[in-house]
Amino acid sequence: MLLLITACAPTAKVPVQDATVAKAEIRKVLEEQADCWSRGDLECYMQGYWKSDSLLFVGSKGLTYGWQQTLDNYKRSYPDASAMGKLTFDLKEMRELSPETILVVGKWHLQREAAKGNLEGHFSVVFKRFADGWKIVADHSS
Repeated sequence: MLLLITACAPTAKVPVQDATVAKAEIRKVLEEQADCWSRGDLECYMQGYWKSDSLLFVGSKGLTYGWQQTLDNYKRSYPDASAMGKLTFDLKEMRELSPETILVVGKWHLQREAAKGNLEGHFSVVFKRFADGWKIVADHSS
């Protein structure tokens, strides 16, 4: 994990940011993602992720590398708005790993139609601060 964080360092230096401000900005990214998901808009949801072939997603089916492959996997697993449901996050911990890297641990919940059944699990994501804002560079969801 540490190698991934080092390998994805932005090329342009961004000024150091207060941890409280950083965490508030990350909460906003996650809120926007939940809103996008709940509207059935996966492309919007994916804007919270680093748009790179080096994005790492770890799920029940193993490792996925790359922004586009992660989006394609989501589209296969959640083909329509009823399969997606309403997404909420319950953040358990935000831990600053460096001024430009924050680990977020929490629980996700999908409220869906009775026929589809609700889903939930835990996640840990690593956010990295880039010139255009905070992006998820690694996601482990179960």
